[in-house]
Amino acid sequence: MKPAIVAFTFAVAAGLSHAAMAQPTKPGVTLERVQKEGVISCGVSQGLPGFSTPDDKGNWTGLDVDVCRAVAAAIFNDPTKVKFVPLSAKDRFTALQSGEIDLLSRNTTWTLSRDTSLGVNFTGVTYYDGQGFMVKKSLKVNSALELNSASICVQTGTTNEQNVADYFKGNNMKYEVIAFGTADESLKAYESGRCDVFTSDVSQLYALRLKLATPADHVVLPEVVSKEPLGPLVRHGDDQWFDIVKWTLFATINAEELGITQKNVEDQAKLDKPELKRVLGTDGNLGEQLGLSNDWVVRIVKAVGNYGEMFDRNVGAGSKLGIARGLNQPWNKGGIQFAPPIR
Repeated sequence: MKPAIVAFTFAVAAGLSHAAMAQPTKPGVTLERVQKEGVISCGVSQGLPGFSTPDDKGNWTGLDVDVCRAVAAAIFNDPTKVKFVPLSAKDRFTALQSGEIDLLSRNTTWTLSRDTSLGVNFTGVTYYDGQGFMVKKSLKVNSALELNSASICVQTGTTNEQNVADYFKGNNMKYEVIAFGTADESLKAYESGRCDVFTSDVSQLYALRLKLATPADHVVLPEVVSKEPLGPLVRHGDDQWFDIVKWTLFATINAEELGITQKNVEDQAKLDKPELKRVLGTDGNLGEQLGLSNDWVVRIVKAVGNYGEMFDRNVGAGSKLGIARGLNQPWNKGGIQFAPPIR
């Protein structure tokens, strides 16, 4: 018999439960270093409203930013202990691979090739998105199927170029791609008339439209031509760090489902309800199993709120973008946002 099977058989024979066998996770390389340095290095965009953007004082906000702050809250009980590193689409993976950053939270699409060839792990989905097209209203175009022979501005280093090729070839339409290194360069080219269409993830189109001189003169067409599940990434090789980032995101999603909010989280932790006690750390040692304190979920929600609060504040009804929840509603409210249970 293999040693692990022998150990399990012995434990069962001795009457030990799985819970009794479980031991708190020992600190991994990344967690130990982060705790020693007192800060998380988080890669974000170079400025995308709603997701990650700095103000004139260098204060970062956005949905992707809140993910970084949530991880810092879980570890340090302080969401400000984050160093934000703005990265282009081209440089984002290299920065993570090289160790320049600990976490990449930068509107990045989860694909098979990225998951298997870059030495990274996606930790979940913060935003279910899809690629779309934006045009000037003056063109009087109502559908992407009317874009035959259009010139299209696109950012290099993204999944957008391949998606454009697939869509236009699949619909027997001609097109011309004009590629640029950054989203801002692509947007400026579109605004100046160098191309007819600007394409990106729909969320990004709504965000970048705010940067145009007259946003109301531009429309996002109804077609969504791809699946773009966006989420944070960590490097291969440190399972504990992977678990911490993954379960931090899951904690915000579970909190929304359970009705735990930034305002009521401390009161909820006092209630004598088994599930709330387990999730909020007043019963059991689930936080210790991650290498964190048992009140890790309380720390997260106090710092950034639950997933719904993060969404609404940054990209939803409470933001300038005003994007409907759509697929990002919880699974029990018509969406597909879902997290494994904390138990």
